[in-house]
Amino acid sequence: GPVAVVYKVTSDEQALELANDTIYGLGGSVHSTDEARAAKVAMGLQSGMANVNSPAAEGAEMPFGGVKRSGFGRELGPLGMEEFVNKRLFYIGE
Repeated sequence: GPVAVVYKVTSDEQALELANDTIYGLGGSVHSTDEARAAKVAMGLQSGMANVNSPAAEGAEMPFGGVKRSGFGRELGPLGMEEFVNKRLFYIGE
């Protein structure tokens, strides 16, 4: 079943250091009643996706992907479409 690990830290900086000390980086979320503070912390996450006060936010128009050993490139949205397209120059001279 689902498992959660909880650590007690004394500062936002310590929380980011702990969160970023991993070889993975798919996604992360920060939860707080202080939305501005949570957004600042979430901006410091080394992950392909970060959310504030939501475990995940998804949509077909939003790129999905990770960093480090959690993937390369993006799926969905305009960035994702570029990953699956072979571009070719096709020119007809006059």
